[in-house]
Amino acid sequence: MEIPTTYQPQDIEKKWYDRWLERKYFKSMPDGREPYTVVIPPPNVTGVLHMGHMLNNTIQDVLVRRARMQGKNACWVPGTDHASIATEAKVVRKLREQGIKKRDLSREAFLEHAWEWTHEHGGIILEQLKKLGASCDWDRTRFTMDEKYYESVIDTFIDLYRKGYIYRGVRMVHWDPVALTALSDEEVIHKEERGKLYHVRYAVEGDAEGVTIATTRPETILGDTAICVHPEDARYAHLHGKMAVVPICGRRVPIICDAYVDMEFGTGCLKVTPAHDPNDYELGQRHGLEVVDIFHPDGTLNALGGGYAGMDRFAVRKQIVVDLEAAGQIVRIEEHTNKVGRSERTDAVIEPRLSLQWFVAMKDLAQPALDHVMDDTIKFYPPKFKNSYRNWMEQIKDWCISRQLWWGQQIPAWYYGDGMEDFVVAKGAEEALERAREKSGRPDLQAAELRQDEDVLDTWFSSWLWPISVFDGFYTEEEIGYYYPTADLVTAPEIMFFWVARMIVAGYEYRGAPPFRNVYYTGIVRDKLGRKMSKSLGNSPDPLDLIAQYGADGVRVGMLLTSPAGNDLPFDDKLCEQGRNFSNKIWNAYRLTAGWQVDASLPQPEAARLAVAWMDSKFNAAVAESAELFAEFRLSEALMATYKLVWDDFCSVYLELAKPAYGAPIDAATSAATERLFAGLLRLLHPFMPFISEEIWQGLASQKGEAESICIAPWPVAGPVDAALLERFEWAMQIVAGVRTVRKEQQIAPKEPLELEVIAGPDFPAELEAVMAGLGYLKAIRQVQEQQSTGFGFVNGKSSFLIPFHAEIDWAAERAKLEKEIQYHEGFIRSVQGKLGNAQFVANAPAQVVELERKKEQDAQAKLAVLQAKLAEIPG
Repeated sequence: MEIPTTYQPQDIEKKWYDRWLERKYFKSMPDGREPYTVVIPPPNVTGVLHMGHMLNNTIQDVLVRRARMQGKNACWVPGTDHASIATEAKVVRKLREQGIKKRDLSREAFLEHAWEWTHEHGGIILEQLKKLGASCDWDRTRFTMDEKYYESVIDTFIDLYRKGYIYRGVRMVHWDPVALTALSDEEVIHKEERGKLYHVRYAVEGDAEGVTIATTRPETILGDTAICVHPEDARYAHLHGKMAVVPICGRRVPIICDAYVDMEFGTGCLKVTPAHDPNDYELGQRHGLEVVDIFHPDGTLNALGGGYAGMDRFAVRKQIVVDLEAAGQIVRIEEHTNKVGRSERTDAVIEPRLSLQWFVAMKDLAQPALDHVMDDTIKFYPPKFKNSYRNWMEQIKDWCISRQLWWGQQIPAWYYGDGMEDFVVAKGAEEALERAREKSGRPDLQAAELRQDEDVLDTWFSSWLWPISVFDGFYTEEEIGYYYPTADLVTAPEIMFFWVARMIVAGYEYRGAPPFRNVYYTGIVRDKLGRKMSKSLGNSPDPLDLIAQYGADGVRVGMLLTSPAGNDLPFDDKLCEQGRNFSNKIWNAYRLTAGWQVDASLPQPEAARLAVAWMDSKFNAAVAESAELFAEFRLSEALMATYKLVWDDFCSVYLELAKPAYGAPIDAATSAATERLFAGLLRLLHPFMPFISEEIWQGLASQKGEAESICIAPWPVAGPVDAALLERFEWAMQIVAGVRTVRKEQQIAPKEPLELEVIAGPDFPAELEAVMAGLGYLKAIRQVQEQQSTGFGFVNGKSSFLIPFHAEIDWAAERAKLEKEIQYHEGFIRSVQGKLGNAQFVANAPAQVVELERKKEQDAQAKLAVLQAKLAEIPG
């Protein structure tokens, strides 16, 4: 077989991936083996591959491929999330482009469009993952809107409602005015933004001075229903119980006292707007204040906004400041940095809003999930994330799970009246009618009088069931009993609370066991400026373009080499170039060894025998180290250790010692050992570099009988390690390095045969002379009692070494070269000493500049001394 001179990944990646699928190497069914289960963090159904997906799924694939080679029943379940807000927004946008408004469609008609969009765009990302080499069991692909999955979400809602964990009530929620839906706390991203702090004067009845409040949101003045001061604030004691007048609208409001007020912030005087601030709402509840809601759901002002009705909230902010200034009620305006909540999906500024929603009471549900992370039943990697997890879980709030959308699992609640309690929760309309008749006391209640809740459930309310529902775990034990708990979860820390914590809660509630044993938190992929890579910033390369340019293996290696758990990845295309270069290095090693002609009659050279013994020990030590690193999820280090083993040890040392002279045959023992070692290296590489390892594996004749694919070849088992040999070999390598340094300094050709005289100390590895001779291109190594020649020397440990001079060296040229260098350094020293001898320069120049000149003088003098010593050694 003719082997191409260069490695072309595009020629082999699809070939082998199709073969793996055809042979069903990724397929998993319950059997007698130990299961190794991983569930993919489901990407949005309409999403496309980005750099974060690349990193996350590469790590998962490394773990799964290794487990498969270890003989475990590896099951990697892929799938997608229906992503209520994101998908509905895309469908609405597409309809708008067609001149169709959502409100003009029935729910059924809109969902037809949503399914059409999903079928057209959904699953693209999963196809892209195949190009990365992801070894998922694609027959198990799940979607959170699949019929059976949908049913499990509805059944969970009903179960938690009947247990008393789900309730319906009016609460202050985070409202997205663009998506027109409530959000949970975790879907709000708080960002520091520059704004203004407006100091506004309020009139007080019976007090000529009035009071000044400071606000960042002057548009909400129209919803003020009180002024609040601290009861111990002496500045405002005379105002207790008086009435203030709200600017613009003229509403009379009480001045109340509450210890909530921060006397040090702003003026120490707080405007209270119960409808538009969660803390103000709590104040209002304590003091029985009126609630005045001035906003429409889309962030425009309603009729209570007076002359601003119909205007957008931010337009009102600008205009009301103009009007307040005209009325003389603006005291001053300051620049101010404030944390602003924005929607995680639409980036819209969140509006606190009183709304009737569905909630899950989390405190009791969450306790087992907190306890079992703290006691390491579930282990976090790196462990530092346990603190963040604990802090969130100890302060967990009730979860708002209703969304004012149509795409998703529709809440299984039916209403039969207008009262707060005029509803029932049921599996379907027929059961709902029966329950409604019973609850209402109206046996004649008709189905037409029932209406199902229009809202859908939060997307995360479906994905928190992922490790259970992907195995139909709510309805059968056939698979869930075998595959659950899953082994390892690989995810990003930013969804620790969105998803990880909630999956743990669901796992203990419905299986009495954790959903996974380990959680590996990846870092964030950042650009050269430290910014998170994103499409909106335009700083993220297309992963498929990277794969096309560098090969899937090159990209995988590039990303993993600098991606320790929990730490961000400073990405640069050069990382992928490094990965591609590594692929080329492996390929060249394959071409070299595959081209050897074997002569069974040849004895094995001593250098090759020693090289085999050394490489066996290096390999076994690396296998043992790899096991330790994988156990601690230090995958980046495991890859780097393998990288060095292949590049530095196998390619740069072993092959140099083992290969025959150019054009000569090789002995059978060395050839067989080399193929055996190469096959072992390929098995260590396979999880990281699946494609090139398979291509070369298929070319190694001895391996075809062991496993038809490297995917199912056994993972290496560490054998004995000759520590003494490794230590002695390291001494030999240092001596070779000394020889190479002399070659470089004296400009001696790398492969010109040299002699080496040794005054051997007790540490000299004499038994490895063949190794030193082979790597150092030494034609002779002579041990002597004392120096017998003139030459270039160096010391290593307790041994001295000398490379003798030879007549073929042009000593006149060497002398001329050294004299020229000496002349240059002498001139440089004189110029520096001229500066330092100038009293004015020393007195006026910065101290660090003077110190730098002194260091230049010292360095140049040291170099000059070395050159003069070399000149003295030259004959003649």
